[in-house]
Parts: sequence; C-alpha cells; structure tokens
Amino acid sequence: MKRRSFNQLAAMAGLGFILPHYGCKNSGRKSPSPTELTAFGESSLRLLTTWCDAMIRDQVNDPGDSVTHGSLYCHACDLIHGRCPDAVYPFLYMADTTGEQKYLDAAIQVMDWSENVDKPDGSWTNMLDPKSWNGTTVFGAIALGEALHHHGHILPKDVKEKWEKRLKRAIEFVYQKFDMHFSHINYRFTAIYALYFLGKHFKEEKYIARSKEFAAEIPKWLTEPNKLIFGEDKPDNDKSAKGLYPIDLGYNVEESLNAVVQYAVLEKDEELLELLTQSMKGHLEFMLPDGGWDNSFGTRQNKWTYWGSRTTDGCQPAYSLMADRNPAFGTAAVISTELLERCTVNGLLAGGLHYASHDVKPCMHHTFAHAKNLAFVLDNMEQLQQVDKKTPLPRSTQDGVKHFQELDVWLGARGPWRNTVSSYDQIWKKPYSVAATGGSLAVLWHDKVGPLFTASMVEYIEVEPANQQPQPGEDFCLTPRVERYVDGVQFTNVQDLKAKVSVTDTDGVIDFAISTALTNRDKETIKKDGNFQLNYRIDSDTTTIKALRSGTAENGDTLVLPVISPTGEKVVITSENKVEIHKPDGIAVIRSNVPLQIKKMEKERIFNQVPGMEVVPIMLSFPKGIKEVVCTITII
Repeated sequence: MKRRSFNQLAAMAGLGFILPHYGCKNSGRKSPSPTELTAFGESSLRLLTTWCDAMIRDQVNDPGDSVTHGSLYCHACDLIHGRCPDAVYPFLYMADTTGEQKYLDAAIQVMDWSENVDKPDGSWTNMLDPKSWNGTTVFGAIALGEALHHHGHILPKDVKEKWEKRLKRAIEFVYQKFDMHFSHINYRFTAIYALYFLGKHFKEEKYIARSKEFAAEIPKWLTEPNKLIFGEDKPDNDKSAKGLYPIDLGYNVEESLNAVVQYAVLEKDEELLELLTQSMKGHLEFMLPDGGWDNSFGTRQNKWTYWGSRTTDGCQPAYSLMADRNPAFGTAAVISTELLERCTVNGLLAGGLHYASHDVKPCMHHTFAHAKNLAFVLDNMEQLQQVDKKTPLPRSTQDGVKHFQELDVWLGARGPWRNTVSSYDQIWKKPYSVAATGGSLAVLWHDKVGPLFTASMVEYIEVEPANQQPQPGEDFCLTPRVERYVDGVQFTNVQDLKAKVSVTDTDGVIDFAISTALTNRDKETIKKDGNFQLNYRIDSDTTTIKALRSGTAENGDTLVLPVISPTGEKVVITSENKVEIHKPDGIAVIRSNVPLQIKKMEKERIFNQVPGMEVVPIMLSFPKGIKEVVCTITII
C-alpha cells in the first residue's frame, strides 16, 4: 500500500493518539534552557515547536495498519514521504527539552514506521516503493545519529539499543556504497560529515578515514574565483557549451555547505575552515535582503522555494557555526529563519511566500527536513551566543554590478533595487527543465515591496515527481520575457542558451544589454524577424525594460511581465498605458509606451510552484509598425 485517500487519513488523524507511552527520563542537558536562549534561539525554538506540533497533528494513528501507522502524512502530495523518520531528531529534541510525552511518542512511532522503507543492505528508500532511491539514507543516518547523540538518554534502553543497531547498518551502507562520484555532490559532501560524526559515535576508524579521504577532495569541487560548489547534476562535472559546471545555490547553501562545515568544525581543520569561509562568502552574495536565496538560475531550480530548496535542510548550521569568522553569516542564519516563519502555513513550512493566499497546501517534506536543522542549532546554542543580525548582508549594502563568470550571471544593485540577470546555459538532466537563462531578468527586488520578478522554470516539469508538488491551475512561466507563438509553439528569449549580455554602469544608471533570438524548447530559432535587443536600465528611482525587435510586423510579439503580487493586493488600471499594484508598503507603478493588458486568469492570480509565488501577468503586445516597447517600474 503506497497511499490512502486524503479523507480517510484525515479522519484517522482526527481520532487522537492511541500510542504506547514511554516516560521521558531526566535529561541532564547542557544546552541553554529556553529562558537562557538568545533572540535567535528563541525564534528557532518557537518555530520548531510550531512545526513539531503540526507534524504530530498529521501523524497517522492507525495501529491496525503497519504501512501507515506512525508516518507523517503529506496532505499536499497525498502520500507518505519515505524520509519522514528524519523528524525523529526534532521530536526527540522537543521531548528532551520540554519533557512532554507527545514528542517522545511521536519520535518512537515515526521510527517504528521507518521499517516500511528498510532494505536488507541497511539503506532506507525515499518512498514506500522498495525500488525507489535509497541514497537519501545518508540524511536519515545523520538525523538519527544527532537524535541519539544529544537525546538518546531519554529513551528506554531497548528502544535505544534497537536504534543504535539500525543506525550502524545505515552508516555501513553509506560507507560501502558512496564514493566521490556517487549521485550529486550534495550526497558526497553530506557523507563527509555522516561518516566522520558517526565514526566518532561508533568509534569506527574506517568511517573516519573514509570521511577524510572525501574531505581531501572538497577543493576540487569549488569554482573559481567565487568558490561556489558545483556538481548538482549527473554527470556531475560535465561542462556546458559555455564551459560552465552544474551549480545549484539551493542545494549548496541548504545541504552541502552544512555538512562540510560541520565536519571541519568537529575535525578542527583550520585550512579547510578558511576555504569554506571563502566559499560561504561567495554563496552569501546570492541571499536577498529579506532572507530569500536567489536560485533563479540553478540546475535544480525545479525545487526552488524562495527560501531554499524543497527537500534540503536549511542554511542555519553552516552560517551560524561560522558567524564568529564573518558576522554576516550569522545575519544569514537569523533572517533565513525569519523567512521560514513567514512562509509557515497552518503549522507547516510552505514552499514559498504565497501558498496561503492561493490556498495551496504545504508539503510535509519541507517541514521535517528543515526542523532537523533548527534542532541542531538549538543543541549547539552554547557556541552560538553571538549569532545575530546586526551585520548587513552583502546584497543589502552593495552598489553596482558583479559578474559571476562561473555562472554567467550578474547581480546588480542601485539604490533600493536589486536584480539578477542570467545567461547561465546549464540545463538539468531533463532537457526541458530550463531555469533562468537567455539574458533574462531573473530577479527584480525593491527594499520597500520585496520581490517584483522571480524566474520560474520555463515549463513546470515534475523532474522529481515524489519531491515536487503538482502545479495548481495553469502552468505559466514567471520569468519576464519576450515571446511569440508560431502554430501554437512558443518561441522566447528564455529558451536561448546563446544570448549575449553586456553591461555598463555610468552616470548612476546600470544598463544591461542583451542580444537574443526567439527560441523554442528544442532550441530552434525563428529565422525571420526573430532577433531582439533587450535592455534593463536601473537607476535609483526606476527600472526600465526595453524590447527592440528586428521587424515591425503584427506577428504576436509580446513582452510578458509577470509581476509578483499575492491575491488581495489591489490592482488599478489607471489608463491603457498604466497599471498600479497596491502593496502593503508601497505602490508599484507600471507604465508603457503601448497598451498594457492583464492576461485572463482562472483565479485572481496565477501561481507557480517555482518559487511559490503569485503574479499579475502583464502583457505588452507589439502593434504593427512598432519596433520597440518600453516599460518603466517605479515604487511610490
């Protein structure tokens, strides 16, 4: 049995727990008590409590059905995610900290359920299907290991012994099966910490030795000059036509960096810690001032959630542990946690800012994955007393343009504006899973109103069906673009892997100039009048978008501007050339030299799972005889 109907399992959840009870033993904890926590600790504990209570609410209580009993049912995906036993760590943290029975019961029940995803080789499968992916065992092993290391003393002796034996089988699987080309880089980097941490736990030297072998390879997987981690694809080191490696910011900051930092801190490897400080600094350039991680261009953008990535764990461990080396790292940990709290819906972490406004259920996977890292932070709060948000992020203070040559991505900043322009030409292993490219304006952000543009996949493809939520309603790309439909086929700059970008910064104006050709999903270009020159001009007051085409025919050429706006914000069409979107802290005013139209929608807004945003789709058609469309955006 792989799934139950939503209604049937919802009814089960409402029955209340009929679970065996195990008394919490005296913890004797060394971590700060809740009354001694810093502001960061208090916010982490508050959020962790919210998440754990919601997970318990959705824990299946059906003792007669061993296939579901004790699991954390995902009402968004209408299934059980095989990795839900990762929640054992946050549950056991809460049990030890609060002494409340419900958390201990929940931990034991979810681990009992994990027998449903056991394999004879010691691994756990990612789903109930025994043929599903089992590399995620490395994450489950860390979660169970942390739970036992910090809180195993509260468990009954027989339960603890059982878990220790199961953990040993899991880490032995990692030792036997992982090498430095196993799957994607996040698995190998995570194995470095898992093998070292659990090698110490079990006093097993072969695990520690293998961990150090892997750690010696870390510098080979960092780009120049910004030390970004690459390898998020399979093959992991194939270069694109431009010579660029596969890089995904979401996986890097929410998973890979955590593991290698945790290893380096435990090992006290000063040389590696210095290298990782440089790497973390390079990655931190992509955090937006509101805590969002800009993964608009990443190879695994199909799982971009604005705060990170759907099945990763959060940036908190690495950025808090290293805050003593760069205080801005602490800021990143704090404001990321604040963003996670803002994205929590009905007690669970939603995959973006607008799940509630569009009435989209949050996936359970987000919560149990990210809860682990909050538990880790709280268990290590003693050494994180100086973590705060006093030091500004790089993207909060920068002015001008920086080109990341290993990505062919530009980050711009002028006055209150922040923007990203992408011509990155790496594509995930599925040929149509295309993130921001084509010289697209992948992100536009303003300090009064937040995000105005965020790129999505060109087509929402469930590259990982078990790890992506279905798209509700129409699949509409959120990336600003020019497009033309020919016999029902879309041709657009955001499919053009050969677009050329140049930039100037003079007299207070940043001007991105893009030469591009309208291209379809099979990378074929329009032969007649298919070339465009795009300009994004940014000064302290205004962002101007220009689209200049090579012909003047009335052929359906359109500049598409999907403006980020949740349901409920007032949209006022003041004239055929002007639209206002009234936001809580400002009004976005969009003007054009041609009539503006708002695309017809099934609901008040169009929603895209990447990165979990709603938009007002503004369409600017090129009239016959008009070669250039000009649009300005101001915030008042």
